[in-house]
Amino acid sequence: MTESTVDKFNIFVVMFLITLVIRLQMPVFTPYAASFDASSMLIGIILGVTSLTNLTGNLIAGPLVDRFGKKRFITFPLFIAGGLFIAHGLASNAGDLLILHALNGFALAFLIPAAFTLLSGYANNSRQQGKNMAINGMLSTLAGIIAPLIGGKMVVMFGYVNTYFFIGAAIIVIGFYSLRFIKDRQMVAVKTFTEDSKSRVLTTPNLLAAYLIGFAVMYIHGVLIFEIPYLTVEKEVSTIQTGQLFSLMSIGTFITLSLFFINQFDPFKRLMCGLFGMSLCLFGLFSALLPLPYLIFMMGMFFGLVMPAMATSITENAAKEVHGRAFGYMSAVFSVGIILSSSVTGIVRDFVSPYFIAFLIGMIVFTISGYMRLNSSQMIGRMIGSNSK
Repeated sequence: MTESTVDKFNIFVVMFLITLVIRLQMPVFTPYAASFDASSMLIGIILGVTSLTNLTGNLIAGPLVDRFGKKRFITFPLFIAGGLFIAHGLASNAGDLLILHALNGFALAFLIPAAFTLLSGYANNSRQQGKNMAINGMLSTLAGIIAPLIGGKMVVMFGYVNTYFFIGAAIIVIGFYSLRFIKDRQMVAVKTFTEDSKSRVLTTPNLLAAYLIGFAVMYIHGVLIFEIPYLTVEKEVSTIQTGQLFSLMSIGTFITLSLFFINQFDPFKRLMCGLFGMSLCLFGLFSALLPLPYLIFMMGMFFGLVMPAMATSITENAAKEVHGRAFGYMSAVFSVGIILSSSVTGIVRDFVSPYFIAFLIGMIVFTISGYMRLNSSQMIGRMIGSNSK
């Protein structure tokens, strides 16, 4: 293998392992917090505050990644997060979990923009970019299939405390691996931009529409992250069963990501199709049209359309010199979606179905994003027509 192929392989390995270990806690955290007598509202607040600190870190991380490089912002957060996960096992009340989870959200906020920016350097065109992101998505999804099952069984076998000790220690080991094998790489330009366009990360219509869809998708995802584990508290479903539901969703995502020919289609159309499909699944969830496992599986399939398309949309519409900032904003938008979904779900779930609220948000964003794209296309058409005259 060439040096660049080896470097890319190491990036994939690190991102896979990070996803695998962190997602071990998906079926674990909510019942663990509930064991400290945390109410559904408090659990929602904890998840919301964590996403708020994650949002803050994302906004700080983007410009720093562009200026100082990627590797240090992948490696150091892993050591910090590992220590914080170990501290989760030492928590004595829900207040401790609130503080630890919030600090963890801030530490991990630097990792995702840096990792995506580094990976974006291994492509010469949009199709290669989409393939790289799809491969990363497949590996992350594979981790998502395995991790909840392992996490649910670990709780049964070893308890909450030892599960968090294992998660923390494993992340520290990944930190040492990344320190040894991850290398910074100069990004390869996928598109050429003018100097003026390099600074317009938040004013480009196509990027704004993509960010808006990203918000809606993560709002929906946040509702699922909250509601599925809460079946353990509300309906006495085991952590193994909730882990199986998350794995089922990941299987659906993996199937979509494995269809590489999809990367040939316009990324914005994939974003719109994915959001619309997820919204329809939400309609099925709150109206009980189909059994829960079927809807969760289909939700995963539509989610698989969105994530590679999101990354490709960003690299196609942002100058390479500001990819770190653009991916930082992407992660920040994701955090906003999680913040609102966690907070709103914890507050309204006793009065109205959180799935219904998420359905409304998904359809509203679908309509607005479609209008923004249509309006942008018409403006470009008018400019081309006036220039031809």
